[in-house]
Amino acid sequence: MNRLFDLTGKVALVTGGSRGIGRAIALALAAHGAKVAVNYAANAAAAEETARAIGGEGAAVTLRGDVADPAQAAALVEGTIAAFGRIDILVNNAGVTSDDLVLRMSEAQWDRVIDTNLKGTFSVTKAALRPMVRQRWGRIICVSSVAGIVGNAGQANYSAAKAGVAGFAKAIAKEVASRNITANVIAPGFVDTEMTRDLTDAQRQEIVRMVALGRTATPQDIAPAAVFLASDEAAYVTGHVLTVDGGLVMY
Repeated sequence: MNRLFDLTGKVALVTGGSRGIGRAIALALAAHGAKVAVNYAANAAAAEETARAIGGEGAAVTLRGDVADPAQAAALVEGTIAAFGRIDILVNNAGVTSDDLVLRMSEAQWDRVIDTNLKGTFSVTKAALRPMVRQRWGRIICVSSVAGIVGNAGQANYSAAKAGVAGFAKAIAKEVASRNITANVIAPGFVDTEMTRDLTDAQRQEIVRMVALGRTATPQDIAPAAVFLASDEAAYVTGHVLTVDGGLVMY
């Protein structure tokens, strides 16, 4: 009997895969049979721990690289192919924040977020598409945010980058559909990660008040969406933005 969402024989690269949502996605893809390259920018220990959690000899490698640097972004794809011989699934998850109101936001704050969250997605995807086009199979999965759909005060840079990621994925979906490559977006709502731990209790309560399901998400709530979009079962899904937000955007 065939197993749903079977990724056996597939190779995935997860950017920002050492912690938070990226780590949960890396573990979920591996649990469904994929070999995983775990990218990290600085925290080697966290990446190695994720690789150990995946388990299995030759099931995971760690790759250091800053996706904001086009050369390092391309090297991540090269490193994945060097380790596993191919790349089938790319999860563009690496992201940063640098929050402030627009009137106080510096150009450096704007550039840092755009360069990592949007330009980094472009750079890694461009490198990954070449081998995917040759093998005529691929899955591009971009992790965006509901901030890119509804906006978020104090996060104009982040909201703009995440909205741009969705537009980018839709364009890619049209460009490479004939090569059996899909491109989709996951837009999480409020997720408990290191990126959100500095919020006050009052801020958390205000966010939860807007979530129909009445709770914040864990990274494990987001990961199954990536497994689905990476699988053969999602072969007819492309150019789609899947919100995994507990009903936040309905508020």
